[in-house]
Amino acid sequence: ERLHGPYLSWTRKVGAKTVTRNLDAAEAERYRPWFDNSRRLRELIGQLEAVSVQLVTETESTEIVF
Repeated sequence: ERLHGPYLSWTRKVGAKTVTRNLDAAEAERYRPWFDNSRRLRELIGQLEAVSVQLVTETESTEIVF
């Protein structure tokens, strides 16, 4: 007999395909630090991209053209 969700799952991209793996409670708890680190890395990359865009915008608007 299978119970109805919610199910714990891990979804990621492998190449150009989306891969989903269902996790049991022990796996989810064991992998939680990895998931947290991945989320934090994506946040930091987003911040770095925003700073980069801001710097390029500021540099381009103050650049002297001869």
